[in-house]
Amino acid sequence: MEPRLNLSGSPVAVKVMKHLISASRVIADSTVPLTTRVVTAWREATVFTEAERAALELAEQGTRIADAAGGVPDEVWANAAKHYDEDQLAALVSLVAVINAFNRVNVVVQQPAGDYQPGQFG
Repeated sequence: MEPRLNLSGSPVAVKVMKHLISASRVIADSTVPLTTRVVTAWREATVFTEAERAALELAEQGTRIADAAGGVPDEVWANAAKHYDEDQLAALVSLVAVINAFNRVNVVVQQPAGDYQPGQFG
C-alpha cells in the first residue's frame, strides 16, 4: 500500500509531527511506568498488575469513546484513580490522545507501519 501523503515532505505535517513527538517526550518523562505505556492484548495476558490493568482499561475506553455515548465510564476513571496520582492520570490521558493522533494520521494517509526513521521529524 502506498501512502496518500508524504508526511515527511509536507511542511505542515512535519510541524505537527514534531509537536506530537514533543508531547510524547513529556509523557515519557512522567512517572507512569514504562511497562504501563507499551502493552497489547492486555485482557488476555496474565502478567499485568491491577494498576496496569486500570491504566489499560482507561486507555481502551478513552480510545473507543466514539463507540459509547458518554465517553469513559466513571467506574473506569475511579479504578485508574485508585492507582495513579493526578500527574500520572494526566500523563495517561495525554498518552491515549497522542497515540490516537498518530494512529489516526497513519490510517487517514494509509501510511504503512514501520516506515518511520528515528529523527525523521526532528
